Amino acid sequence: MAQSSPTKTESTTAPAQRMASAAPARLADDTSQGKTSIASSVVQKIAGIAAREISGVHAMGGGVSRAFGALRERIPGGGTSVSTGVAVEVGEKQAAIDLDIVVEYGASIVDLARAVRRNVITAVERMTGLEVIEVNISVNDIHLPDGNDDDSSAGDSGKSRVE
Repeated sequence: MAQSSPTKTESTTAPAQRMASAAPARLADDTSQGKTSIASSVVQKIAGIAAREISGVHAMGGGVSRAFGALRERIPGGGTSVSTGVAVEVGEKQAAIDLDIVVEYGASIVDLARAVRRNVITAVERMTGLEVIEVNISVNDIHLPDGNDDDSSAGDSGKSRVE
């Protein structure tokens, strides 16, 4: 992959369109003793774990990807996906990361995004040596403390508020 920083158009494309491939995408270390390359999926996992470490991040991904992830977790051997809601674009020396998050109600979204961005950049740069040029964060939902994840607020009794 050619080394170039993403343009404004590339950085605003949907994460699903920028999903990382499984092929090694980065030449991390090229010495006379050999080469080390890091797959884009590794960068995805590091970013996903780092984002989830921040208090106030309830979940990662949009509604469809969260539903698909929940289904995958119910399948024996399906495991969990730490890269749900994470898309990366990796060059030889730089990475751009897109995150879709669900925030706990009451958390300051601005402060939370700042903390997530800082943690993701630190983790990816420390573990891979890549320069993280941007971390775009999309807040797709807010998790309410009553545990109701859907958008309907008809009440706990299930009755409609209007007649």
